Amino acid sequence: MSETAPSPLATLRDILVGSTVESGYEKASAAIGYGLGLARAAGAHLTVQSASWRLSGDDGWLADFDSKETTIVDRRLDALARALAQDAAGAAGLAGIVCTTETPSLSYPEIVNRLAERARLYDLTILDAGQSSYDLDRETIETALLRSGRPVIAVPPQHATFSARRIVLAWDGSAQAVRAANDALPLLRAAEAVEIVAVLGEAETEGAMPGTEFAPHLARHGVTVSVDTLALADSVADTLRAGAVRFGAELIVMGAYRHSRVREFFFGGVTRSLLKSSPAPLFLSH
Repeated sequence: MSETAPSPLATLRDILVGSTVESGYEKASAAIGYGLGLARAAGAHLTVQSASWRLSGDDGWLADFDSKETTIVDRRLDALARALAQDAAGAAGLAGIVCTTETPSLSYPEIVNRLAERARLYDLTILDAGQSSYDLDRETIETALLRSGRPVIAVPPQHATFSARRIVLAWDGSAQAVRAANDALPLLRAAEAVEIVAVLGEAETEGAMPGTEFAPHLARHGVTVSVDTLALADSVADTLRAGAVRFGAELIVMGAYRHSRVREFFFGGVTRSLLKSSPAPLFLSH
């Protein structure tokens, strides 16, 4: 009797989830729920970094705050972060997932930098995607992408359950898009359907590769793939959102920050726009 072939997800051996407690009224971390689901599906080791944003320190903007009050807040946030980690470890144990937790209490820049450094040690990092125009979640995602050399899944608040049966690969022919597709191969191979989506006029990179030329590469890796070209409507991000919704995508794979972060900040960009509002979690590579 032949053995059952392992899932393509089994090549993911370790996953890092990062969550940060910033206030005393924290909602549940979608990244932790998503990470638990993916780790279980892949049989991967899960590490949860549940950090608390420590207010006490040498930052000039804290000078007007009473030190005793900030200490009280710091302790409360640390307790919340530890409770979140304990809950995650308990859920992992019930699901049969090997899980370790870390609960650092750090200042704003230390949280961001520590996560980016830790991300280098894992196959994949999963982070919450905040919906404000600029916040700690966004900074953490950007820094992890640009400094770790590893892919990141950014999870919107309403997507705490892992599912990736239908995946859209946002395609502009760039090196970043190719990198994202190959980083995401375990997920693409495990999916029921993958659609390469190209927006007309978006392939501006010199020597850009059409999606129809890249599709056979994915097919040879066992990916059930199709190609669709969308007419630009309003913006590239809006067009991709509409295409993902129409396809019923449960994950969007894309190359991140084809342009510099400075240009994206001042002139807008597809990555920033989708991080602010996406119909599905984003698998990002740079």
